[in-house]
Amino acid sequence: MKLGVFTVLFGSKPFQETLDYVKSLGCEAVEIGCGAYPGDAHCKPAQLLAKGASAINAFKKAVTSRGLIISALSCHGNPLHPDPKIAKEHHEIFVNTCKLANALGINRVITFSGCPGGSPTDKVPNWVVAPWPPDHAEALNWQWENKVIPYWKEAAKIAKDNGIRYICLEMHPNFVVYNPETLLRLRAAVGSTIGANFDPSHLFWQGIEVSAAIRRLGPAIGHVHAKDCRIYEENARVNGVLDTKSYTEEPKRSWIFRTVGYGHGASVWRDIVSTLRMVGYDHVLSIEHEDSLMSGDEGLKKAIAFLKEVLIAEKPGVAYWA
Repeated sequence: MKLGVFTVLFGSKPFQETLDYVKSLGCEAVEIGCGAYPGDAHCKPAQLLAKGASAINAFKKAVTSRGLIISALSCHGNPLHPDPKIAKEHHEIFVNTCKLANALGINRVITFSGCPGGSPTDKVPNWVVAPWPPDHAEALNWQWENKVIPYWKEAAKIAKDNGIRYICLEMHPNFVVYNPETLLRLRAAVGSTIGANFDPSHLFWQGIEVSAAIRRLGPAIGHVHAKDCRIYEENARVNGVLDTKSYTEEPKRSWIFRTVGYGHGASVWRDIVSTLRMVGYDHVLSIEHEDSLMSGDEGLKKAIAFLKEVLIAEKPGVAYWA
């Protein structure tokens, strides 16, 4: 496995300056935002594609000449949004990201599954979390049968045509794919192009045992984020973990995102890394900084130092004792 970083953290810095910086910290890979929710400060796929092969090759060389690889292109969006303008914009970003990935020789694109409205007349997404009253179960069935599965079947064809091995869907509440069960449901309906961008923080938040989730997903895992989450029991015991307060109201929240090591200790992360290896994952751990208690620089440096101690970099040796 290699250690990488999701470079949207440095969206205010020029691309090549960002590459120099993350290389100097010991990173081996970069995940690059290509639009929708993460923004496109370092990579605008439509513009690069329009400029042609020389511009695309120069972009790739900026990464490879520094001894780095691109772990994935990310365009986290909601192509199922009930607002047609948003849905169209995010779909077009996804398509152009797939095309650019193909031109760069990258076979992983990261996004969200999206969330439609609960009916043809809805104007905002409707995330269904319970089967009762009955209209919620009816809305959920309508979403999957009329929006989710048809869209992702077509999107998977686009991805395959562009040499994409994994559409890595990040399991996140407020979208239809938010846990292993919903990820595998969509994968069963669409095919093995649907995979996971496995972000432990979103699973910790939901009370999921992360290593068990890794075992369940197995070969469906196409990319991994290194991000932690801290549950504050004094608040969660009273209010549970469904929390709509601002992320910056840290003392009042039931949970917040943390730099790796500040939500769970080394033994938990060693087990995560080891279980990923057990199921055959040998790509990149991409650090995503969303810790409101630390600066981006400090959070990244602490995450790198922590993960270097738990990462398994070399291939397994011969089990001579077996």
